Amino acid sequence: MTYRRTIQVEFNHCDPAGIVFYPRYFELTNSVTENFFADVVGRSYAQMTMRDGNGVPTVKIEADFRAPSRLGDRLDFTLDIARLGHSSVTLAIAACGEGEIRIEARLTLVWVSTEGRAAPWPEEMRVRMQAFMEGKSL
Repeated sequence: MTYRRTIQVEFNHCDPAGIVFYPRYFELTNSVTENFFADVVGRSYAQMTMRDGNGVPTVKIEADFRAPSRLGDRLDFTLDIARLGHSSVTLAIAACGEGEIRIEARLTLVWVSTEGRAAPWPEEMRVRMQAFMEGKSL
């Protein structure tokens, strides 16, 4: 299964030439990831961090910038789970605009316990991510 989200490039994403400033893509991929956790995994970042004292920090990120995006472009983001580990998950995220790939990224996130250490995924989160990988909806 693939998670999808469309984001319009805004002025705050761009450099003075009106092109997305590359670090802003990391903010955009984080937004897609945050919404994926809320919509699919069943836990918002607010619940995880503020209420429960857990987190899912990014521990690795790789990106290929394929083509520039400009102010006003609508980017169609896709997110797939590439690997689900004991306490980590690797996400494959791509953004396309007008049929052209603009960025491809792979992010690895780790479930962090209230003690601030990597820990196994809570069972209900693992079940939802596994079902998503298998194309099943819960």
